[in-house]
Amino acid sequence: MKAQAYLSFDGNCQEALNFYKGILGGEVVNRETWEGKQTDIPEHYRNKLQHAELKGKGFHFMAYDAAPDTPLTSGNKVCMSLDYSDTAEAQSAFEALSAQGKVNSPFQETSWNAHYGRCTDQFGVEWMVNAK
Repeated sequence: MKAQAYLSFDGNCQEALNFYKGILGGEVVNRETWEGKQTDIPEHYRNKLQHAELKGKGFHFMAYDAAPDTPLTSGNKVCMSLDYSDTAEAQSAFEALSAQGKVNSPFQETSWNAHYGRCTDQFGVEWMVNAK
């Protein structure tokens, strides 16, 4: 069995994946738009992503632009978690993810002998960054 995160966006999925790729590396693969799909999607939305994946060394997650009639609610029920062995690399990722978003817990040394921070990025996605 394998479990993966699947992120939902409201029309800015490609922008978000480019942002994450710039921080984490990897490649956007299996990119499909709503174009040509037999579904009730407005014409102006057909160039949005129906499915895409960001794959890199040690990570793989999927994402899409939810149909315009699909309500999306920002929240903290699901967080993306990044674990690093290098503290400087973790801090750099944390700073980039939180730069235009919000720091929920500053990246700092913890009681479990690691460095940790939690933030919400500019797309409303929650991230936990940990370095041991």
